[in-house]
Amino acid sequence: MRVQARTTYISISPQKLRLVIDKVRGLGASQAMTVLEYMPQKGARFVHKTLKSAIANAENNFDLNPDDLVVETIHADDGPRLKRMKAGARGRYKPRVRRTSHLTIILQERE
Repeated sequence: MRVQARTTYISISPQKLRLVIDKVRGLGASQAMTVLEYMPQKGARFVHKTLKSAIANAENNFDLNPDDLVVETIHADDGPRLKRMKAGARGRYKPRVRRTSHLTIILQERE
């Protein structure tokens, strides 16, 4: 059985989030939680929270054992970009782009 959890509009760029999710792809759910707890990156916090939600979904909605779950699919997609402005030299416009992400985690029961 596949269980999914999704977090949208995360205030971090997808590129930075992908550096974290590459470390936990294919691991067991409990092992991935342990790895994420000790990672210093900002994105690890968001992935940890979403993974915790996916495990809770599996436990409460489908009566699955959390020890039997594996991170089957995990990906970070682009969210909307917030366009901001900073004044530049001689009255010029310097655009700043604040990127956001959508994180999706799908857990699969180990057979």
